[in-house]
Amino acid sequence: MDPLALLNHVINFAAPAVWLALLLPWLTRFLFRKSRSRFPLLKQAAFIFMAGLLVLLVGLALLGQDGKMMTYLALVITASTGQWLMLKGGRG
Repeated sequence: MDPLALLNHVINFAAPAVWLALLLPWLTRFLFRKSRSRFPLLKQAAFIFMAGLLVLLVGLALLGQDGKMMTYLALVITASTGQWLMLKGGRG
């Protein structure tokens, strides 16, 4: 596999975690205007991306291939739980 093909595979592997990390904090701030998180958007996105990438790697290791729906379900649950905890932490 040449380097460009490898880069293409890595980008496509991480794309679901990137999209969730970019959209989830912004949508949370837009939909729940009264509830403010004490974390800035960039920190929220970084946390969700790292947690999401870890979930994708664990799914790849356990299931033997990427793109399984169980992995994507775990990714969405992990990202939304993390965002909820960051939102809940800002209320105190």
